[in-house]
Amino acid sequence: MKSTITHSENKTRLARIEGQVKAVSRMIDDGEYCIDIITQIQAARAALQSVSKLILEKHLKNCVVDAFESNDQAEIDQKTEEILKVIKRMEK
Repeated sequence: MKSTITHSENKTRLARIEGQVKAVSRMIDDGEYCIDIITQIQAARAALQSVSKLILEKHLKNCVVDAFESNDQAEIDQKTEEILKVIKRMEK
């Protein structure tokens, strides 16, 4: 059974992040203090990381579970490889 996943609940979070990034740009234009700019950049990065984790969690609970339930070894292998690649990129 294939799940249909939506990510609409993340739109609000992404809009907030977009606002943070625009604020960083304004801060740079306005010549704000470097540490304040870095703090805002770090906040935006943390927020993006949070959204990424939520999407990964949903992927694991839906797409990966569906692959295992299908007993399709090729699909299971593909999902496993995808997860491993994502985890390696998250470590950087």
